[in-house]
Amino acid sequence: MPNDIPILPGLSPVDGLDIHARFDGGAMSSNGGALLLREAGRARKISTLLASSIADARDPARVVLSYVSMIQARTVAIACGHEDCDDLDTLRHDPVLKMTCDKRPDADIGLASQPTLSRLENAVNWRILARMGLRMIDAFCDSYTRVPDEITLDIDDTSDLVHGDQQLCLFNTHAGDYCFQPILVFEAGTGKPVAAILRPGKRPSGAEAASVLRHVIRRIRSNWPRVKILLRGDGHYGTPEVMNVLEDMDCSYVFGLPTNARLKAIAGPWAEDAATRRAATRQGQRAPLLPGSLRRSLLAP
Repeated sequence: MPNDIPILPGLSPVDGLDIHARFDGGAMSSNGGALLLREAGRARKISTLLASSIADARDPARVVLSYVSMIQARTVAIACGHEDCDDLDTLRHDPVLKMTCDKRPDADIGLASQPTLSRLENAVNWRILARMGLRMIDAFCDSYTRVPDEITLDIDDTSDLVHGDQQLCLFNTHAGDYCFQPILVFEAGTGKPVAAILRPGKRPSGAEAASVLRHVIRRIRSNWPRVKILLRGDGHYGTPEVMNVLEDMDCSYVFGLPTNARLKAIAGPWAEDAATRRAATRQGQRAPLLPGSLRRSLLAP
């Protein structure tokens, strides 16, 4: 249908309601949620913070798109499910994505294209990435109106499936596919992100986890010298390297313990005793703490 037809008349009503079809509404977008991401990012100026870590050697007189705008477009597109940089060749004209980068929806100049974004990403080395990570920890600390007395950090790794032959991707049996396996650190009380480290798709070693935690805790303490820190993690983080780092930095920790034959043999008598007591509660001798459960302390007689 030609675009010069402003309205389609003569449509039959539905349940007494008139139907109006128009073709002059302008560009359309399915990325409406990006506007909420824009507001969240503006509150902490995340794109500005990340862009400040990159030295811009371009000729200012010829710069059309700032690093802030490029980082904003790339991160919002990823959050909307458009992970491939090639997607920006089309999405650079998306009206909502334009607005997330402070551009008018009908602006003649769109967002950065894939080649421009690829040049930016390839200009970032590991030193710049480390600088970005440290500044993100600073942003986490700055998000508090007052310095807390203590915080609890949760550390874990997660599977991030890939869809191609990207660098660092490995086949992970647990994930059942090729993936990255980034390390994530959150503050447990507020759920605020503290750090995220992109890494190959395999379980981190004790030395790698210890190195990550050393940098994270050191940066937090540079902002909050007296804060008490409790770290929680799964059993594969409970390694000697990690525990030594935490104890040297005066941090408490709670780790899960994976099942092993030695511990199972030691716990055998206690498990049998707990099972006997639980059976007794079913006969009404004693009410359990929770339905079908019973707690047994190793210190109790």
